[in-house]
Amino acid sequence: MSEDPKNTETPNIKNENSQQNQDDERKKQFEKMKEKFSKQSPLGGGGGGKNAGNNFYWIYGLVIVGLLFVTFFGTNFSSRMIEISQVDFEQKMLAHGDVAGVDIVNEKEARIYINPDSLALLDQYKDKKTGLAFFPDKKFKGPHFRLTISSVDDFLRRIEKVQDDAGISKDKRVYPHSVDETNWGSELTWIAPILIMVVLWMFMMRRMSGGAGGGPGQIFNIGKSKAVLFDKDSNVNVTFNDVAGLDGAKVEIMEIVDFLKNPKKYTDLGAKIPKGALLVGPPGTGKTLLAKAVAGEAKVPFFSLSGSDFVEMFVGVGASRVRDLFRNAKEKAPCIIFIDEIDAIGRARGKNAAAGGNDERENTLNQLLTEMDGFGTNSGVIILAATNRADILDRALMRAGRFDRQIYVDMPDVVERQEIFKVHLKKIKIDDTVDIEFLSRQTPGFSGADIANICNEAALIAARANKKQVTKQDFLDAVDRIIAGLEKKNKIITPLRKTWIAFHEAGHATVSWMCEYASPLVKVTIVPRGRSLGAAWYLPEERQITTTEQIVDEMCATLGGRAAEEIIFGKISTGALSDLEKITRQAYASIVYYGLNDKIGNVSYYDSSGTKRIFIR
Repeated sequence: MSEDPKNTETPNIKNENSQQNQDDERKKQFEKMKEKFSKQSPLGGGGGGKNAGNNFYWIYGLVIVGLLFVTFFGTNFSSRMIEISQVDFEQKMLAHGDVAGVDIVNEKEARIYINPDSLALLDQYKDKKTGLAFFPDKKFKGPHFRLTISSVDDFLRRIEKVQDDAGISKDKRVYPHSVDETNWGSELTWIAPILIMVVLWMFMMRRMSGGAGGGPGQIFNIGKSKAVLFDKDSNVNVTFNDVAGLDGAKVEIMEIVDFLKNPKKYTDLGAKIPKGALLVGPPGTGKTLLAKAVAGEAKVPFFSLSGSDFVEMFVGVGASRVRDLFRNAKEKAPCIIFIDEIDAIGRARGKNAAAGGNDERENTLNQLLTEMDGFGTNSGVIILAATNRADILDRALMRAGRFDRQIYVDMPDVVERQEIFKVHLKKIKIDDTVDIEFLSRQTPGFSGADIANICNEAALIAARANKKQVTKQDFLDAVDRIIAGLEKKNKIITPLRKTWIAFHEAGHATVSWMCEYASPLVKVTIVPRGRSLGAAWYLPEERQITTTEQIVDEMCATLGGRAAEEIIFGKISTGALSDLEKITRQAYASIVYYGLNDKIGNVSYYDSSGTKRIFIR
């Protein structure tokens, strides 16, 4: 079939221009969507924050949006082609001379261009329901309609036959063009779901791995150690001068630091520094602070991490992280490894709370035991660990050659509390009424963390009252607030109940005054605080052992409130609940633990190691 160059030029130009316009319009709309997403995305995309360079969530979001965009809209996002049948094309369009051009795309689809004048005038190019034109925009050059073809040769013969039958002259005839086009929309319909699943899998692995390893490929670094390294480039500002009290613990810790600084002094005598030191003590006594001071004083690489950093949902990750930790430590020896809350992985084997399930913690502990004192050598690597639950640790972890020393960090005494107060009061504006020695005597049994909380609470109370300085009364109020709870001035109590509470508290004060070994009374109040309607404050002396007479006198003072109720009112109330609970513990401990009962004798049913079961018949 011959082609006329004059006739075929116009559809080609129209097709190229319209296709270019569509591509430009798609690019503009996509750029607008991307810009809007980058500004509003809560995942951090497009931000100029500090972590923008390390946040890959916005990349995931853009990829998903782009894939969904191409999948659902394809390359014909702005196209408005209408599907028609071949009969309608031949009889209603081609035979009437309304067709301006035809493109055959990939030998599967025919795209039809209609003359602009015919689009505006003829009813067949209008919606029958609304009466509006399908293509009201005259600037839209097409293609306007499309139809699916089965055979190109048959389609061309039918076009030629229809035009012959209609008597269309050769200069007005339509000669189709063949166009090869890549349909990315159809290709991505099966590629996009796979890519989206891959992106979501990477995102889930990143969240489940807890951010291990860093970078977009961090799922492959999940077995790497999560220890934070402090060296000469990242100095720690905490020193032993910032650790008040804990004189005995500091002596043993400073010996380890001195060995790292001057190893020749010890090795010349044939001495070996302990491989590990375990800091044991109640919560808030300064174990982690002491480790920070070691990092600041040692001037050697210091690896810091928590026991829970080894625990992961994936099997074998904990042991892999232990191996990686010690491998890094050996490369930087001499160095110190600090494991906080080691009981997370050091629990005695066979007593795991998750018995019968995954033994990942036991595998991690086994690897730790091997690295600390196994067949290999760890010269120059010293391990510090901290826990407040030493009774549940595995016995193999506590033996000589692993944690050679157990440094007990006890509650501070009155002198150490005074030093701790001095450290925390440096940053607080206090007046001349504040007596640090008095405050240290008013806080028996308080840990370093409790004292820091008192100083902060006193500053808050002073600020609440618009004071320029913190006074002595603010500290006393802070002690009352921490011990007994918040004062409830608006609690409704009848006069009779107030009288009852007053006699109850007066009974405590009277009996404690009469008993020789009872703790001296400091203050009595009937103002409700916390869950109590009244309270009596005592000042127990600093003592390490307690006699039977002291325990009995303290129990008598505790029961003085209920005795006063029975004497004055002739009946008792439920207000002595906390008193009864306290004396029950004291009586039970004195008989079962301390052997202070004549009938039972010198027997203790207390097992400090927790390895034996003792039954009382």
